[in-house]
Amino acid sequence: MKTKPKRLPYELIAFDADDTLWVNEPLYHRSQDTLEEILTDYLESRELRRVLYRREIENLKIFGYGVKGFTLSMIETAVELTEGKVRGEDIQRIIDVGKALLRSPVTLLEGVVETLQALQGHARLIIITKGDLFDQESKIARSGLADYFEECEIVSDKSPETYARLMRKHKVDPDKFLMVGNSPKSDILPVCELGAATVWIPAQATWEHEDADETVMNASGCLRLASMRELIPALNQD
Repeated sequence: MKTKPKRLPYELIAFDADDTLWVNEPLYHRSQDTLEEILTDYLESRELRRVLYRREIENLKIFGYGVKGFTLSMIETAVELTEGKVRGEDIQRIIDVGKALLRSPVTLLEGVVETLQALQGHARLIIITKGDLFDQESKIARSGLADYFEECEIVSDKSPETYARLMRKHKVDPDKFLMVGNSPKSDILPVCELGAATVWIPAQATWEHEDADETVMNASGCLRLASMRELIPALNQD
């Protein structure tokens, strides 16, 4: 990766956080594996993940995104699938799974630090992430990346209206804004709708709710990269 970018056409570059700057979704997958282990004594079928996903989607409008809502959805799933027979000690084990998620080490993805270092002084950098305020603030602080960013915007959802509001707040036009993220639904498509540039870096694992059809992504006009290490070379292309 080249150490410095050329003169950039963007005034403001925004980065998603979870699964763009650090590992996140695989931690949820491991938590679901643990939930299956906890409920082994109760269940014969393998429908847990389907029911859990349904509960998560139903609860988004109540609890929002993040670990706390996921934990409550796991508890509701356990109650539903066991027809209320789940033991108190197993409910506590599920709560402990959620607490472990909140305390998980923040593991940066390859190329993140080098990329942020290279961009310093060439554009204003911010984080735009969604989820629980306390959890996201904690991960940003523990990541050691906060000093690279002018501001960290933690939002409840990522819609075109959210991005338009943030562009107004940071006094940048869509043609001078670049969003870098892993989630088609949250990081790419809403920004493309506003006519701004996007870089899509697919993650190792993506939550089903955040995914989009490959045809839709191809038509979006986003730039697809394999890893963060490719961002500076891509920006340096004429």
